[in-house]
Amino acid sequence: MADLSSLDLNEACRYLSACDKGLAKIIADVGPCGLQVRSNRSVFEYLCRSIVYQQLSGKAAGTIHGRLLDLFERRRVNAETLLCLPQTQLRSAGLSHPKSLALYDLAQRQQEGLVPARRQLNRMSDEEIVRILSQVRGIGEWTVQMLLIFYLGRPDVLPTRDLGVQKGYQKMRRLRELPAPTRLARAGLRWRPYRSVATWYLWRCLDIELPTA
Repeated sequence: MADLSSLDLNEACRYLSACDKGLAKIIADVGPCGLQVRSNRSVFEYLCRSIVYQQLSGKAAGTIHGRLLDLFERRRVNAETLLCLPQTQLRSAGLSHPKSLALYDLAQRQQEGLVPARRQLNRMSDEEIVRILSQVRGIGEWTVQMLLIFYLGRPDVLPTRDLGVQKGYQKMRRLRELPAPTRLARAGLRWRPYRSVATWYLWRCLDIELPTA
C-alpha cells in the first residue's frame, strides 16, 4: 500500500492545485509540503503518546509524556510494566483519571494481542484500522486518523471533524461559519487520492494571510 514516504509530494501539490483554485493559492503561499512521517516507535508507544497529548497544549503534554517515560526502563513504555504501575503513580506524572484508565485499557489489549503491529496495519484499509483501534478506551476516530497520516503515512486521509481542518477550509472558502463534516467530506472528494496533503495545507492555511482578491 502506497505511503507518504514514497509519494512524490510535488506531484501531489500539482494535482491539488489543478483541481482546486483555493488550495492552489494556499500551496503557492505556503510552499513545499513539509508533511513528515515518523514511525520509530511501536504502535503501542504511539497510541500511549496520543492519549497523553489529547486536549492539551504541546508544551504541557510534552512535560507529562516525559514524566511518563521516566517511569520505564530506557524510557520506552511497555504494556507489562504499565499494568503494574499504580494509578497514583500515573496521576503524579500529571495524567488525569480518564487518561490513566485509557492507558491501562490499551496496555491490557496489547497484552492480549489485540493491538495490531505496524506490519499488520500496513495490510489493512483505513476503515479497518479506525474500527479496530477505536475500540480502545479513550481513542476515537480523530486519534486513529492522526496515526494514519503521521505514523503509517497514508496519503488519502481527511479528518473532517478536526477543528483545524474545518477552520482552514472556512478561511480558504471565506465562509461565515465552520463547515459541517459532511460538507468537508464532499469537498474533499476532488482532492483524492491526496487528501492527507490537502489536510496539511488546510492546517497551514491558518498560519498565512490569504489575498483579498
